[in-house]
Amino acid sequence: MKSIQTQIAENLKTIRKLRGYSYDQLASLTGVSKGMLSQIEKGESSPTVNTLWKIANGLQVSFSSLVEENKPAVSVVRLHEKNAVMEEDEQFQVYPYYPFDSSKKFEIYYIEMKPGCVHISESHHGNVEEYVLVCEGETTVSIQEVSYVLKKGDSMRFQASQTHTYVNHTNGFTSFYLLIYYS
Repeated sequence: MKSIQTQIAENLKTIRKLRGYSYDQLASLTGVSKGMLSQIEKGESSPTVNTLWKIANGLQVSFSSLVEENKPAVSVVRLHEKNAVMEEDEQFQVYPYYPFDSSKKFEIYYIEMKPGCVHISESHHGNVEEYVLVCEGETTVSIQEVSYVLKKGDSMRFQASQTHTYVNHTNGFTSFYLLIYYS
């Protein structure tokens, strides 16, 4: 993990370069001397909270955008590195791929169902949609006594404000991705 001083240096430099500002322009916007800005970017100076606020206000960015570690541009999820949450005697296994992120308003899971598995999902509160994308096998999704049979390559979207059921009626293994969107 990077030091806070290094993180601030990298974030400030990235923002300044993306906007095409010189140190003179940045100093004019923020009220912080160009010498101090240069030292901060080089990681030679640890700015005070007050200085960071001046920079954030001048750039019109959040304070946290200067101090938080940037998320990598690429994120790889490997199934064998995930731990499953299991239900129904290990018949229904849920692998959290991308947990809920309030800035994106969704989460993604990979789900495996053994033959004969029945999973009842309670209704979700609010305006929530589920997206199902079948990878292998066949799954039946039932909503209000209406059943939809989905096979490999099929997908569906539905409002998840009512109880819904996932069933593997086959003698084979079923897997699908589930994206839950919170609008």
